[in-house]
Amino acid sequence: MWVTKKYYVGFFLTFIGVVGVSQNTAIPDPNFEQELILQGFDTAPIDGFVPTANIIGITNLDVASKNISDLTGIEAFTNLITLNCAVNFLTSLDLSKNTKLEELFMYNNQITSIDVTLLTKLKIFWCHSNQLSNLDVTKNTGLISLVCWDNNLTSLNTLNNPNLNVLVCEQNQITSLNVTNNKTLNRFQCGNNQLTSLNVNNNTNLTYLSCEQNFLTTLNVTNNKSLQTIYCNNNQLAELDFTQNSSLTTLDCSNNELCKLNLRNGNNSNTIVNFSDNINLNCVVVDNPSAAHAIWNPATFSNYVSAQDQCRIFVNVDTLDSVFTQTTYTLPALTYGNYFTQSGGTGTPLFAGDIINNSQIIYIYNESFCATNESSFSVLIITEDYYIPKYFTPNNDGIHDYWKVQDFNNSIKNIAIFDRFGKLLKYLPTNSIGWNGSFKGELLKTDTYWYVISLTTGETIRGYFALKR
Repeated sequence: MWVTKKYYVGFFLTFIGVVGVSQNTAIPDPNFEQELILQGFDTAPIDGFVPTANIIGITNLDVASKNISDLTGIEAFTNLITLNCAVNFLTSLDLSKNTKLEELFMYNNQITSIDVTLLTKLKIFWCHSNQLSNLDVTKNTGLISLVCWDNNLTSLNTLNNPNLNVLVCEQNQITSLNVTNNKTLNRFQCGNNQLTSLNVNNNTNLTYLSCEQNFLTTLNVTNNKSLQTIYCNNNQLAELDFTQNSSLTTLDCSNNELCKLNLRNGNNSNTIVNFSDNINLNCVVVDNPSAAHAIWNPATFSNYVSAQDQCRIFVNVDTLDSVFTQTTYTLPALTYGNYFTQSGGTGTPLFAGDIINNSQIIYIYNESFCATNESSFSVLIITEDYYIPKYFTPNNDGIHDYWKVQDFNNSIKNIAIFDRFGKLLKYLPTNSIGWNGSFKGELLKTDTYWYVISLTTGETIRGYFALKR
């Protein structure tokens, strides 16, 4: 009896040893096993198993594009650091035993869900072009590259991924995205989603940003001074300022609702720009308005300026000369603009045909969808026979460019103008257009000048006026 027991104990130990050495892992997908055979981890023929001892120590496995539908057996690859199973026909993937994974490439499959919460060492995770509706990477705090575009995601939380350098989540249904904790982010692609806002103020290392085809109404990139490429086309943006982006080389902001586009950053000559299909944009601020912009789109655009306030020049507005009268003044019809009693289209509206019977400044205000322009003129109701201006501003702006005395009853014979030392500068005959502030072709400086007016009655009027430049 003792011998029998000793025999059976010995046989049991021998059996256990044999099983332990020759233990197999089931590989039900023949294409998966075929690839393991080709890589030397199994031997032909395909039998649905692979020796566990042959695969347990593998750290790098590439089975991409092998027509694999089932990756069952991957759980035995417990030392895997890198797994590439992309471009197959997988619908599910269980990596709960592969906790040493640092790089996972599973893109271009048909996977509907994936749990990577146990993969705390994961650094690179590419799962794009699947059918994922949820993705939890909150436990993958060391993640540096996350590519999950072309899925069915409605949300994505990257607040626990402070080392993220690449984030590509385009072509999903994401409605909000908070990247304020991703301060090392260099490449960020979130286009083709349903974002209504995007804050990249903390992402100061960004060089590439694509947020096209969303519902963004504002986008501030003034903190992203390293930005080189930006695609923000097909949104609802009304204003873009790239004055702080001196490294910018590629910009597409087409198909928006832009009213303001400021590209004056010192690097326009090295930048390719597309701002087409912004139908209300009447001007663009650039480094050099006279430089060639033929390679920009639209190529026919020509309204380039050096400052935003210059955009008003592209809004037509009527101009009228100041009126000096002893009676009343009737407002004429306008082609561009409307009358107001105050600047900026404020005050009381006035209309063509209105009779002005008191002295005042009247403003002509016109606005396009994006810009405004304004002119003004004075109506002076004079009780005397003549009006002598107290100043003029000869700067060729069409307003007070000449010092001219208004003679209502032909009572003035001539006018002489002197400097403060009594030197004769100009002699103005009756009906002269006035004095432009020059002497022998030289522009005179801002100063006080004197006049002597000879009347037809033989009387003389003396006084002074100011020249302002």
